[in-house]
Amino acid sequence: MSNFTIYPAIDMRGGKCVRLLQGDYDQETVYGDSPVDMAKLFADEGAEWIHMVDLDGAKAKKRVNDEYVLKVKETLPVKVQIGGGIRTEEDVAYYLNAGIDRVILGSAAIADPAFVKKMLATYGEKIAIGIDARDGYVATEGWTETSTIKATDLGKELAAAGAETFIFTDIATDGMLSGPNVQGIVEMAEATGKQVIASGGISGLADLTALKEYSGKGVAGSIVGKALYTNKFTVKEALQEVKA
Repeated sequence: MSNFTIYPAIDMRGGKCVRLLQGDYDQETVYGDSPVDMAKLFADEGAEWIHMVDLDGAKAKKRVNDEYVLKVKETLPVKVQIGGGIRTEEDVAYYLNAGIDRVILGSAAIADPAFVKKMLATYGEKIAIGIDARDGYVATEGWTETSTIKATDLGKELAAAGAETFIFTDIATDGMLSGPNVQGIVEMAEATGKQVIASGGISGLADLTALKEYSGKGVAGSIVGKALYTNKFTVKEALQEVKA
């Protein structure tokens, strides 16, 4: 596996594109009034995937900004993965039946592992597991709580249950433009033996190059957020950087 996919991120709150600093809802920057327009910009630059997060949904534990997710899929030639506020099988089916390519289950992996395993058994590779870690331990509930479960242990358990794709976020790096936790990302890929998408901390093209070096070990791509919004580089430049 040597493909390396760039996932431009669109985090939605109140129908706008925002970024939170280390997941803190009190440290929000608004970067655009329309998630759909932002997705079009990324698609026009060559993005094949769009990573969308319903921040309101994550907090409310239900779908809130789903209309924008469906609109992106309906109007643009991209694949879409969505996380945030997905807590029931109805939520999962709602998105997948509407053509969304991948649904991300995060906090539910800790709160309701039986549900997550059932979704993996039912929907297979259309389910991605989002593991957010703080100091190597799983963080839940929009990063407001840290569990006693090691991130790699949870990864192994869910890989055994059928998970093919993991999204690994080191909270310490998210939104900080400080570089990704390459070691933690590679450890997750090695522990699970599955595809791991890196998330958090991308500050420049060199970070993407560093991650791509491990594509043969299962590091399958990177979510990029703040670096795009603060004009560190464009989607087009990122795609050129990681071209095989």
